Amino acid sequence: MKKLVIFDLDGTLLNTIDDLGQAANHALQQNEYPTHSIASYPFFVGNGVRNLMKRVLPESQRDDATIERVLKDFKAYYDEHLTDYTKPYPGIIELLEDLRDRGVKLAVASNKYHAAVQRLIEHAFPTIDFVAVEGQKEGIKVKPDPSIVFSVLAQAHVEKADTLYVGDSGVDMETARRACIDSVGVSWGFRPIKELNEYHADVIVNSPHEILEIAENGIPLK
Repeated sequence: MKKLVIFDLDGTLLNTIDDLGQAANHALQQNEYPTHSIASYPFFVGNGVRNLMKRVLPESQRDDATIERVLKDFKAYYDEHLTDYTKPYPGIIELLEDLRDRGVKLAVASNKYHAAVQRLIEHAFPTIDFVAVEGQKEGIKVKPDPSIVFSVLAQAHVEKADTLYVGDSGVDMETARRACIDSVGVSWGFRPIKELNEYHADVIVNSPHEILEIAENGIPLK
């Protein structure tokens, strides 16, 4: 039995894409730039909100000053609306409860800015006790750099071999690989299964219940 499961947030525990897209489009409109369809946003997210702003801006407008200006407008709107449409994926709350009841420690490691991560976790999972909730912080490299995972391991007092990392993107799979932790890719998130395979997910699951089985029995042999 694994002793710790670390989850990515966006696209893994929570479907946040509508709120992210609405906030980004608002920031673009405020600065008189073209907006994007919400359906396109899964391909923009994944490396923190600053990189999101860089990707949604026209290529000729991606200088630091413009990115920072649009990012400020994004955060102002997102902080007010981050729970308008966001909700856990089906089966996630039950999974977290089942892991908790088996004595498995739970943690979150996200590239979203830390304050928003904390608010979303408190809103969506008020009855779940996470041993660590980590978002992007000033001066700390974003995933796939494994620093955030090492911080979680230190707080949880759990060894790498006893840990499972769960995410929906190539960034997550690369994070787990660099941290030398078993990885689980989820098929219900923002990225295609092809990407999870390309980044060498140890296993890919189609339902949260499968994660419980892996936590209990380990990565299945291929």
